[in-house]
Order: sequence, then structure tokens, then C-alpha cells
Amino acid sequence: MAKTKKNQPKLHTAITGKRWWQEVGWRHIVGVLAVIYCLVPLIYVVSVALTPRATLTGGLFNNFQFSTMFENFTALGTGKYSVFWSWILNSLIVSSVTAVGTVLMGAAAAYAFSRFHFRGRRGTLTGLLLIQMFPQMLAFVALFLLLLGLQDVFPALGLNSKLGLICVYLGGALGSNTFLLYGFFNSIPRELDEAATIDGAGYFRILLNVIVPSIKSAMIVVAMFLFIQIWNDLLQQMIYINTDDKFTISMGLSQLKGSLKTDWSAIMCGTCMSFVPGVVFYLLGQRYFVEGIVMTGMKTDAARNASGRPRPSRAPRGCASVFAICFGTMHGSSSV
Repeated sequence: MAKTKKNQPKLHTAITGKRWWQEVGWRHIVGVLAVIYCLVPLIYVVSVALTPRATLTGGLFNNFQFSTMFENFTALGTGKYSVFWSWILNSLIVSSVTAVGTVLMGAAAAYAFSRFHFRGRRGTLTGLLLIQMFPQMLAFVALFLLLLGLQDVFPALGLNSKLGLICVYLGGALGSNTFLLYGFFNSIPRELDEAATIDGAGYFRILLNVIVPSIKSAMIVVAMFLFIQIWNDLLQQMIYINTDDKFTISMGLSQLKGSLKTDWSAIMCGTCMSFVPGVVFYLLGQRYFVEGIVMTGMKTDAARNASGRPRPSRAPRGCASVFAICFGTMHGSSSV
């Protein structure tokens, strides 16, 4: 009995001392510095937003009063800012439809490239890769002329339409997301496809019931990043949209800046409202980020366990939540 206990492998213990600082501790320091880096501009934005008629050079919370701290927020949607909530709605529509549509089309394309062998497969993949190397600004003039021509035939798909803007975003993001999902599709063993085929499943059912559940986390993360990217985009929206009622939040906030006088309190207040979706999405998707990290780190954990090295302790969930909030607000406020 004693011999059996002696031959049992030792349980992993927590890392302490100098080794903890070398493998884990420095990550906490980097996390704290990143949080401070994100919080400094955020505090300044909140200070101007909560102070009526504030300026950018007035200092933090200069002339701040609790009785008027929400005056700028209540002014949104009224008077000259009456179209603010329509900007928010337009941004939600464009960003959500584009993110969902791009992920679905990218998943279908990645499934075809990963599981089927057809003529021109390698050439098409190489072409997608080469296209992504060129800046999107090279296509702005061609897309503008294309939408201008479509405006006379199909106005809902021409210039100054949300559908036209969505189609532009779908075409621009499809190639990169197809490549990204293509790597995740290749990580799924083909034996699962063969087992499903033996059970009578077709290609479509294999995609929905076998592959998509396995890479659900990756698809959600891709959609979230694409949503934030489109939410903060300004250049393409300025080219294809030109009326106030169809502005997105990025365009609307840029129009609040006047040539002679600028209401910085209203702009910063709108900025605070604009990064709320980013914070919400990052907090809701935190679990999927962790699952994606686990998917990519399974081989590393297996190698560590085989070598008998102890597993480093994980960072507290609260630190990850704080960093998610700061990172989301930085993404949301970058449109100003």
C-alpha cells in the first residue's frame, strides 16, 4: 500500500516566490498599467460630460455641481440634438447586421475552403489574402461610383442608404474574416465529419450541428470585434452618407464640432453614451474570450502536464472585468 502511494504522481501546487513573479506576477503589473492607461482619458471625458458648458482646457471637474451633473445627458434628444437617438439607432442597425451577416457568410465560405477540394481553391485563397494587403481606400472611388449608378436603378441600395453602407462593409470584411474562421475550421478534426456522415447527416447539418457549436466562441468574438470596428468607423460613412437623419453616432458627433464654437460638453456626453455598447459587449463576451484562449492553449497545457510543471495561477476575474470595461470604453470613445 505504501509502495502504491509512493509511485503516485505528485499533485500540482501553486507557484510562489520568485518563480511566481517570473511566470505570473509580471502579468498583473502589465494589467494594472493598461487599466491606468485606459482610465486617464476616460476620466477626462466623464469630467467634461458632467460639467455644463465645460471646455477642454478647464481642468478635471472644474465648476462641477451635483445639481447640474446630468444636464448634458438630458439635453440629448431635444432641441438641436433631437436626432441623437436616431444616430444611435442607425449605428446599431448597421453594425449589428454587418457583424452577423459577415460572420455567417464567412463561416459558410470558410467551411467550403476547409472541407471541400475544388478547382481554383488555392488560387481563390491566395487572391483573398492578396486583396487584404491593399488598403480599403483604394476602392472608395470605385464603390462610390457603383453606388451612384445603383441609386438611379435601386435607390435603397445606392448612396445615402443604410443598406448600401451595409453591403460595402460586408464586402470589405468578408475576406479577412473568412481567413480567420478558416483557421478555426481546420482545427476541427475531420473524423467528426465522417462520424456525422455515417449517421446520415448532410453537409449543411454537419456545419450547423457539428462544426459551428465547436467554434461558437470564435464566431462570437469575431462578430463582437467587427461590431466595435464598424461602430467606430467614420471615413467610409462620410463618403456614402450625407443626410442628418441617416448619420451614425460617429458622423453625428463629428458634426457637433463647429468652426467658431464647439459644445464640448455635448460631444463628450455623446461620447460617453456611444461607448456603452462596447462595454456591454465586452462584458457579455468575456466568457467567450476565455474559451477562445482555452481552445488555443490546450496543447500548451498538455505539454506542461506531461512535463510535470505546475500550472500558473489565474488572474482574478475582477481584474479581467475591469480591463474589459476600460478596453471597451477606449474602443467606443475612439470615434471622436
